[in-house]
Amino acid sequence: MRALVTGGAGFIGGHIVDRLLDDGHEVVVVDNESADSNGNFHWRPEAENYLYDICDYETIKPLFAGVDWVFHLAAEARIQPSILNPTKAAHTNVAGTCNVLQAARAAGVKRVVYSSTSAAYGLANTPPLREDMPRDCLNPYSVTKCAGEDLCRMYNKLFLLPVIVFRYFNVYGERQPTRGQYAPVVGLFQRQKDNNEPMTIVGDGTQRRDFTYVKDVVEANLLAVKTSDTAAFGELFNIGTGKNYSILELVEMMGGECEYIAARPAESRISLANNSKARGLLKWTPKTDLENWIKRSKK
Repeated sequence: MRALVTGGAGFIGGHIVDRLLDDGHEVVVVDNESADSNGNFHWRPEAENYLYDICDYETIKPLFAGVDWVFHLAAEARIQPSILNPTKAAHTNVAGTCNVLQAARAAGVKRVVYSSTSAAYGLANTPPLREDMPRDCLNPYSVTKCAGEDLCRMYNKLFLLPVIVFRYFNVYGERQPTRGQYAPVVGLFQRQKDNNEPMTIVGDGTQRRDFTYVKDVVEANLLAVKTSDTAAFGELFNIGTGKNYSILELVEMMGGECEYIAARPAESRISLANNSKARGLLKWTPKTDLENWIKRSKK
């Protein structure tokens, strides 16, 4: 098959590209290297690589010709930066997503997988979080990613484009972003430990997160493009383990000095996925636990 991956030089996208190439598929990668927290972008020479912006429709449209699967991961993907620049988040996450969907529709793509976020649940819902719970968007990042979800579902319903939407829960793993103060927490702590710096705990550290291993996320994406169950089209799926850890527990697992910094606005307290829908419709099962991964990475 021929696949196109937006954000394919980034963290999750790069792992999807690896898996597709290793499985023998042709891969087109679109990435503009705008992710500030990525220290190194992951370009595989075996892929067709394009340093393009998804907001430029006329430039990206020709790349979709002959493509079977689209994995859309390109985004302005951090909460605090989106608060500093809501316009940029809206431009990329809404207009850019519409461009990807329209290009996929025009090319007759067989399947689109859209990467969204568990930040959609906010503070209003009691975990474990289910896909049928109301959205509670606390920041420009979650608002714009949910607008992307709505575009996906509209393209499925109105234009019959086979789209599947994933809400990821705190993805971690090899090559995770580590740069800057807003890098995902596992990568941030890893960098701070490597530099002999204290791990910075935001707020009191009792907030809990459902940490999901990147290769389990990759497996979900592959199952989504291969499923023949049309009941999955136009649907939302939580991609999380169904188990969470506090930030204090994460510090204890990693071991080392820590310090507390001020709490940040517009972030949820507890994330915990109910993943029964993905288990049932997509036959997806998370296989890696955070604690075991940290033990292995220490070795």
